[in-house]
Amino acid sequence: MSAVTNYPLGMAGAEAPKQFSPSARFDFNERPLVVIWEVTQACDLQCQHCRACAQPLRDLRELTSAEGRRLIDEVAELRAPIFVFTGGDPLKRSDIYELVEYAAKRGVHPSLTPSATPLLTREAVARLKAAGLSRLAVSLDASTAAIHDGFRGVPGSWKRTVDVITWAEEVGLQLQINTTVTRRNMRDLPAIAELLNQRKIALWSVFFLVPTGRGQLADVVTAEEAEEVFSTLYSISKNVRFHVKTTEGQHYRRYVLQQLAASRSQMGEHGERECNAPTWRPDSRPGVNDGKGFVFVSHVGDVYPSGFLPMPGGNVRHQPLAEIYRKSAIFQALRDPDCLKGKCGLCEYRNICGGSRARAYAMTHDVFAPDPCCSYEPRMLRENA
Repeated sequence: MSAVTNYPLGMAGAEAPKQFSPSARFDFNERPLVVIWEVTQACDLQCQHCRACAQPLRDLRELTSAEGRRLIDEVAELRAPIFVFTGGDPLKRSDIYELVEYAAKRGVHPSLTPSATPLLTREAVARLKAAGLSRLAVSLDASTAAIHDGFRGVPGSWKRTVDVITWAEEVGLQLQINTTVTRRNMRDLPAIAELLNQRKIALWSVFFLVPTGRGQLADVVTAEEAEEVFSTLYSISKNVRFHVKTTEGQHYRRYVLQQLAASRSQMGEHGERECNAPTWRPDSRPGVNDGKGFVFVSHVGDVYPSGFLPMPGGNVRHQPLAEIYRKSAIFQALRDPDCLKGKCGLCEYRNICGGSRARAYAMTHDVFAPDPCCSYEPRMLRENA
């Protein structure tokens, strides 16, 4: 059975970097758990929910190979356990294999999220593995080609994604599957999980849509629908071989805690604990959130709390990444739970959840507002009602 987890990309299971221990203290004020580098916005897909509004041609302002290596050096100095090459499509950069190799030699455990296009061949997968890639993450948004290809805007994308899974298995490259959940595919999640459970998948990362870029507000699941999705994911997680996590679905942590508390109540304190279930408490170590353990570097070097939150703290061409992460006003504010407003500020789960700051900003124009997709009423409000 699988553990239920909310670690970002690369942080579940036995393949997690050796220098990271889930039980160890990790000071998010000093260093991030995850660094994402958007190496390019160029991509040949036309995904309906694309954060980057990707385009066919590369931007001439992209970080150069030399600047990319310097960024990798800074990530290594930060000792961030997870480093991800993303896009757009990273394979649109001819130097991507050299950058992966450099990152591997610097010990930053590189992962990569390519697009399922003709650039992603069996040979490309083998070459990435040889370069030292730790994990390959590909997107699968449906159990059928019709739904998935409709999402991605290019016929054949679903088949290529399935082929890539096979190619990665052939060379022993660890796999992560990313699924963006929207109102269009939320009922298809069990079928996707069934398909994945037949393959060698390390992690299933379910992204909750933030309406930015091409992402449409009408596709965002409601607060009530989010609870349905949480129930589905929690049930799936107990019956599959891979780990399950959420991205921009921080309130799934609260849901898991509620389910574990209910189970313990039914079984008694000395009852058998659910296999591999997490042991979060509302007062336990902080959970990763936008700007809190997570940092995103754009293709031109701007540093954001996440790829979905367009509030830059600086640019790596002018400041070290560590300085931006530790000292910029927006990052410091996002790591301060006292900045949260409304029910998020009063919630007993605010330290491990805190709601999606990116979705709050996208839907209310206030980065500290309550997450519009959370239906939970904090204990303090219930008791004072």
